[in-house]
Amino acid sequence: MKLRRAAFLDRDGTIIRDTGFVRDPRSVALIPGAAEAIKRLNEAGWVVVVVTNQSGIARGLLTIEDYEAVAARLDTLLSEHGAHLDATYMCPHHPEVTGPCDCRKPGLKHYLAAAERFGLDFTASIFVGDRASDIEAAALLGGTGLLLGRDASDLHQAIALTIDN
Repeated sequence: MKLRRAAFLDRDGTIIRDTGFVRDPRSVALIPGAAEAIKRLNEAGWVVVVVTNQSGIARGLLTIEDYEAVAARLDTLLSEHGAHLDATYMCPHHPEVTGPCDCRKPGLKHYLAAAERFGLDFTASIFVGDRASDIEAAALLGGTGLLLGRDASDLHQAIALTIDN
């Protein structure tokens, strides 16, 4: 079986504007170019996986239901652009509240689960985010990390360069 390429994307600050503990689906706003970048990955046959830390759940700042409503809104916004996510993995923990876990980035639990589910080749995959913790798994798993600028509006350009090379 041939292993597949994946794009592991952070959510807040990479796909949607990071407004801090996003809990209201009406406040979800795509970063310009993000949907187009994901659509391009979809069309090129990449598996697109979101891996996101949501420590606000552990801190009591949002609920699982809030998170799910925001995730559903993101799915709707992407579909309006002809894009989709193949999977989303979320860590609801925070080490100071719930103790350490292996699903909080840069932990590998979610990446390994996605690899098993989709038959992924980490060495042919990219790990994209706006913080160092979003891309640390790339070094551990042999993939390519792409750290975006603080406004993260360069996701489309980063994806275009990856796919074209």
